[in-house]
Amino acid sequence: MKRFSGFPPEAFAKGDEAPDPLFYRQPRFVTHIDDDAIAAVRTLYRDVVPAGGIVLDLMSSWVSHLPEDRTFADVIGHGLNAAELAANPRLTQHFVQDLNAAPELPLDSASTDAALMCVSIQYLQRPVEVLSEVARVLRPGAPVVISFSNRCFPTKAVAIWNALDGVGRAHLVECYLREAGFARTEMRAVIPEHGFSDPLTAVIGWASAA
Repeated sequence: MKRFSGFPPEAFAKGDEAPDPLFYRQPRFVTHIDDDAIAAVRTLYRDVVPAGGIVLDLMSSWVSHLPEDRTFADVIGHGLNAAELAANPRLTQHFVQDLNAAPELPLDSASTDAALMCVSIQYLQRPVEVLSEVARVLRPGAPVVISFSNRCFPTKAVAIWNALDGVGRAHLVECYLREAGFARTEMRAVIPEHGFSDPLTAVIGWASAA
């Protein structure tokens, strides 16, 4: 597995060092971005995620923000709270796993058509290892869509994330993807900062073609 060589280990320390499963043991049936940002995520997915495919929704919850007018062959959800995942109507299957403790995904190589990670990349302490696994399970040329805002649980976000502004965070995610082996990346300012809605940025990576 690949480790991120760009920063020292303390860059991925957390203010709350307790294992993440303890923090997420109680379900939170809330959304972590406002309605405009949710709509923007849904539009982004409609643009990038292929309809009818197999989708991996990483670090998910009781909602996935997938377009309601799109169907998919399979939507595999991952998270830290089983009750939240069980309540998500878009998921056809799900699994609970602490990616900071065990980044290996229980999926076959080249078995998914898209991967999603919405407002949660900031909590990964082994991001390149996790994204290397995402690259492994994606089919050639398939996208991973990583979206984030300025909202988070700061004590559970890694130190480097808390130290950066929105632009810096986008470049950081792009570095993660490149080091994880993604062939191409694209940054999108979906909702700019200083507006009336939660800001939303997306960084998309495409797996290498066969």
